[in-house]
Formats: sequence, structure tokens, C-alpha cells
Amino acid sequence: MGKISASGHGQERKDAVEPVPALTPRTVAVEPNPVPGEHGHGPHIEFKFLDELRKRNVVRVALLYLVVCWLILEPTHVVFHMLEVPAWANRLVLMLMALGLPAVAVFAWAFEITPEGLKPTVQVDPRESIRPLTGRRLDRAIMVVMALAIAYFVADKFWLSKRLPAATSEQTSAQGATLPSATPQPMPTAADDKSIAVLPFVNMSADKEQEYFSDGLTEELINHLAHASDLKVIARTSSFQFKGRNEDMRTIATKLGVAHLLEGSVRRSRKELRITAQLIRASDGSQIWSQTYDRSLNDIFKVQNEIAGTVALALKTALSASAIGPSDAASVDAYNIVLKGNFMWHRGNKGDMQLALALYQEATKVDPNYAPAWAKLADAYHNLGYSGQISVADAKSAGLKAVRRALSIDPNLAEAHMTLGEIHCDFDWDFKAAKAEQEKALELDPNNLAFREDLGILTWMATGNADGYIEAERQRIMRNPVDARALYTLGDAYFDAHRFRESADALAKALELSPGAEAFSSEYAGALLFMGQYDKALAAAEREPNEEFRLGVLPCIYWKLGRHAESDAALEELKKKYGQELDAYAVGQMHTCRGETKAALDWLERAYVQHQAGPPFMKFDRYLLDLHKEPRFRDLLVKLKLLGDTSDPSY
Repeated sequence: MGKISASGHGQERKDAVEPVPALTPRTVAVEPNPVPGEHGHGPHIEFKFLDELRKRNVVRVALLYLVVCWLILEPTHVVFHMLEVPAWANRLVLMLMALGLPAVAVFAWAFEITPEGLKPTVQVDPRESIRPLTGRRLDRAIMVVMALAIAYFVADKFWLSKRLPAATSEQTSAQGATLPSATPQPMPTAADDKSIAVLPFVNMSADKEQEYFSDGLTEELINHLAHASDLKVIARTSSFQFKGRNEDMRTIATKLGVAHLLEGSVRRSRKELRITAQLIRASDGSQIWSQTYDRSLNDIFKVQNEIAGTVALALKTALSASAIGPSDAASVDAYNIVLKGNFMWHRGNKGDMQLALALYQEATKVDPNYAPAWAKLADAYHNLGYSGQISVADAKSAGLKAVRRALSIDPNLAEAHMTLGEIHCDFDWDFKAAKAEQEKALELDPNNLAFREDLGILTWMATGNADGYIEAERQRIMRNPVDARALYTLGDAYFDAHRFRESADALAKALELSPGAEAFSSEYAGALLFMGQYDKALAAAEREPNEEFRLGVLPCIYWKLGRHAESDAALEELKKKYGQELDAYAVGQMHTCRGETKAALDWLERAYVQHQAGPPFMKFDRYLLDLHKEPRFRDLLVKLKLLGDTSDPSY
């Protein structure tokens, strides 16, 4: 911007004035003394453009514009949220303000205020200019606006935040988190008011592959808040139904049955994070609390604890100690890889689940002392083995190694105890050991509905009492109101309890939400079958998209309808395609339904020898009730440790 100048033509000026003849009758203009620090031996640099900016008050106008914009943005953000204006509108306002800055600067350069009004600068005589007066007025305006900005900042940090009463010592110790300075206002304490859904945080990163991180943060916040015993927190499945959908906040809250919504965004650039979070009152869409966290990735655990703790405080509830995650940064890299694994696992297809397994393995290598990574690895092995994607022997061996490593690092890791219980149940058929581990998991994490569900199933398998199973599924519906799978599992629980009318009702609702979901129609057909509604059962079974599940019920329905040839054909197809290695248990069920006892027991024994998934459920399986008088069946139950011996009086 500077230039070498002498008379404005870029020539080097001289260090001294040339001598003038004494007789010359003219006045000589002597250069002023050099500026201190200059030695007169180099060129004198003048920043004429910058000086002109100052004279024309361009800098003052730009500064005033920026401060005014800052004051406008905050209330605009709040109002937009109250009106549920889409997020892009906030960005549009910011972009317009950014575009306005150069326009204002150009305007200040080109025009000047005069006593006669606004005139182009080039038309104003310098001798008549009132620029100095305008500059002083602008200085006063800047000071006033800055004072307002400082007052707002002080009020926000030291007065508005104090409006919420401090947490009791009991709450503070239970939460274990340092609350951010922007504490929300107090909320009503009505029971129905203590409900919240955490909507998927938006990935604002330039790299769209960072979506796994924003999803992972959302899931972690759901898990944190779910530890509050008196707070209804919508589960991940239902919350993520609204991912990427620009729906009205009140509509979402109504569908989910909650009084509050937590939403936000994540912007990540390498190790730097900007996380915004805001708590919204669903009844009017108003913002209760908001905060922006500019942190390092190493602080991610602290940020999660702070957000969850602040929301819990706003809703006047307390988090249990198990809700608080680690506060140090030692395991951040492993944690980041686990989030990638979770993201792939939730996709649900076989390829992605195998990739998730590899990511969990990688996380344990990055930080061998990060217990949650070992627990995730063990759970993945269990699920892949149970679903037949890897052998039971390999799944059991690797799963046990991983879960025991997790518990050696953290003996109170509830997820590890639950996975160990599932391995004992599904791979060892050691239901006593499984029950002990699952009860330990529930003791450590009493609000975990998945733990209650698994323990309820285990209790039903051993005793036939499905009350705990059904109640866990009812609670799951409350946390998953728009999740068809939750309704399906409730229908399954009713089916296991032989309450077929209630089972059919729940399954019908599940099918309304998700007509093409696998297993829904076949389970619905089974409920109708045992209600004696054979024609309706056949129609439902024929709508089942999964061939294995469809063939697992059709032979019985055809048989009850007297269509024996079609029953024979369907049963033979089931044996040929799925019976030998995958589902000998279903073949045994169908033979029992047809009254073919010997064949049924042969196939059930095959399922036992091959360690398929079905045998642990056979004691109270409705399809197999006609076998209970058979000694071979009782012998199977003894082998499964579902009976103490063949004379067990509880049978």
C-alpha cells in the first residue's frame, strides 16, 4: 500500500534542500525534520491510501457496522428459533451481513456528510468538509454500541445464568460435571415435563465423512441423559428417524411425546471442534439454553459431560454417577475409532458389520487400556456369532477374550457384564451364569432398558414368567414411539407369554409403521394361527418378504387349513434350503404342528447338537407344547439346564 514519493511521482527525495542563490527573491520550503527513528538515508514511505481511509472515516464506519451486526445476530438467532425458521435462514443472515461490509466501506469512501446532506466526496471542497465532526460523532456511536455489547455480555454471563438456582450438593456430586457458564433458566417440575429427545446433531464439517462423529456425539448424549431415573429420554432409533428431515419442532415433539428437544451441530477440523447445543421448549419452540463450545478433540469427554449435566440441571433431574464418562484425553483416538465402528454397525448390513468389527479391533490396538473398545469388540463377536456370520466357536473364543480384557480394565463396566451374560446364555447355554452377569449389569446401570429386556427374556426362558419381558418392552415403546421394531418386540413378548390377541394387536401396529420389515408378517401370522384365524394367518404369511421366516410358518398354516400337499411342499423346501445348518429348530416346530412327534424330536436334537439359536427357547415355546409329555423332549430340557432333571416338579 505504501510507495516511494516525491511530488507524487515515485522519484527518490533528497536528504537536504539544494542551496538557493542569495539574490533569488523567493521563499524556500524547508523539509521538516526526519521522523524519529529515520536516518534520512533511505526513502520516506507514506501510506497515503491508509491515511485517506482514516480521513474519510471508512475505518470508523466499518467498525461500527461490525459491532452493530454482532448485536443484531444474537436476538435474531433466538427469534428464528422461536419461529422455527430453518437453519439455512441463520446462515443467510450471516452471509448478507458479510456482503454488506464491503458495500458499507465503499459507500463511506465515495460519499460524505455535509451540512447540505449526503454528497459524493469528490464534489466536497476540503475547506468546507466536516469530516472531523463526523468522525467524532462516529467515535461516540462506536463507544455507545460497544457499551451495549459489553453490558449484554456481562448480563448473559453473570446475571441471566444466575437465574437458575444452583444445584444441590447431591445433584452436583451425582452429575460430576462442571457446568458451562451459560446455565439455562429453570423449568417446570411437572412429571410430564421431564421428557426430552436428542435430535441428531448436524455435521457442519467441510468433510462430510465426519458424519460418524456428529452421530456418535448424539448417541453419547442420549446415553448420558438416559441415566436420569426420572427423565424420559427418547431412544436413538426414534430420534434418528428425523435425521435430515426439516420438520416443525412441535410436530417432532408431538410424535415423540416429549416436552423438550436438544439439537445442535458439530464442526470438526482435524483436532479442533466447534459444538453448538440448544435446549428447546417444544410447546412454543422457544430456546431455553444454548451454548457454543470451541474445544480441542481432547476435550470431547468433558464437553459431553457438560452438555448432559446442564440439560439435566435445566430439567431439574439428577444424573447417576454411571452417566459421567471419562474426563481425560488419554483414549480420544480409540474413542474416535469406536464412533466410526458404531456408525458402520448401525447400517446393519453384513459388510458394514464386518468393517465395524475391524474398527473395534483397531481401537483396542490404538489404546489397549480403553475398556469400552474391548466391550464393543466382544459385543460384535457375540452378535456376529449369534446371527451365523461367523462360527459359534470363533465368536465365543474371541468374544470371551475381549470381554474379560474389558472387565480386567474396568470391573464396573456394565456393557461388558451384559455381553458376558449373553455369551454364557447363547453360546454356553449356562443360564445361571448368564443371569448373574445380567443382574450385575442392571445393578450398575439400572435405567438401561436393553438390559431389562435381556434379563426378562432369560427369566421367561427359565420360568415361563414373561411379565418382566413384557414390561421392559412396554417401557421401550415409551422411549421408541415411532420405532416399528419396538412394537414388534412387544408383540414377540406377548407371543412368548401365549397372549396372542395382544401379540396380534402390537404386530399389526408394527406392520402399519413398517409394512415390508422382515419377520413382522410371519410373527403376525403365528399369532393369528394360534387364535384359529387360519385364512388371515395365511394371508399374513404370504406377505412375509424373508423366505426363511415365511417357510417357518407356512407348513403349519397349510396343515391347519387341510391343504396337506402344500404343507408337505413348503416343509420340504424349508428343510432343503435352511434346515440342515441354519434352522433345524423351525423344522422341528413345523413337524410338531403336524403331529409328527418323532420327526420333530429328531430335528430339535439336531438343532441342539449344531448349537443353533432356537433350543434355549423350547421349554415354553407354544409350537412345542404337544411334546412336553415326551421323555426325549424332557431329556433335551435337562441337557439345556432348563430342567434340573426329568422329575423336576417345576416342569
